[in-house]
Amino acid sequence: MTLQKSNSLNPHVSVDCVIFGFDNGQLQVLLIKRGNNNGALALPGDLIRNNENLDEAASRVLFELTGLRNIFLQQLRAFGNPERLEGNSDIQWLNSMREKPQARVITIAYYSIVKPGKLHPKPSSFASEVNWMPVLELPELAFDHNMIISQALDHLAASLKKEPLLAFEMLPRKFTFRQIQKLYEEVLNKKIDKRNFRKKLQTADILIPLNEKEVGVSHKPARYYQFDKKKIKTKGWL
Repeated sequence: MTLQKSNSLNPHVSVDCVIFGFDNGQLQVLLIKRGNNNGALALPGDLIRNNENLDEAASRVLFELTGLRNIFLQQLRAFGNPERLEGNSDIQWLNSMREKPQARVITIAYYSIVKPGKLHPKPSSFASEVNWMPVLELPELAFDHNMIISQALDHLAASLKKEPLLAFEMLPRKFTFRQIQKLYEEVLNKKIDKRNFRKKLQTADILIPLNEKEVGVSHKPARYYQFDKKKIKTKGWL
C-alpha cells in the first residue's frame, strides 16, 4: 500500500530560520514583522508541509516570507517546550492564522551566515516587513525566538573560534584588522585585547596584506587585508 503525500500543513512541526549578517560594524539578524503595523517581530518561520522534508521546508519558508533563494541553511536543533506558543499576542495571532492554533508545535531551527549587502529581502505572505536588526539590540520577539537566536549565536561563537572560514563568509572582500576584530567582539559579545588579537591573527598566517588603505576616515587610515583562501581552513587559531 502506497501512502499518498499531502501538501497540507502539518500543525505540529515548524521551521524557523536564523540568518546572521555583519554590516556597519554590527552583527545583525534578519527578522520579519508579523501581519499589520502592530504585529510582533519574529524569525522567518512557519509550519512544514506534509510532502516536504525539513530542509525543503526551511528553504521554502524563507523564500515565501523574504523572497530570498539559494541561502545555505544548516540545521541547528529542535525546540519543543510545551509552553513556547503561550504568549497572549502569539495566541491571538495563531487564532487568526491556523486551523489548529492550540496544537503543540515543535520547531526545527536553521541558521546561516551571509553578507547583507548582497541580499535584497522583500516581505510577502504574512510578513508585512523584513529588516535586519542588531543582535545586541533585540526587543521581545514572538514565541521563543529570542531563545532560538541566543542558541544560534552560541553555536556561531563556538564555531568562529575554531573555524576562521566563517569570518570569510561574513566580511567584505577586503577588510581591516579593526573590522575583523569588531566582528569577533560582536559575535562573542565581549571586548578583545587589540594587541593580543592581532598577534594571534598574524601568527595564524591566514591574511594577505593589500597595497590599499582606508580613505576618507577621521582616524589614521588602516591597511586592507584579504583572507588567504589556501590557508583559511586553519582551525583553532583564537
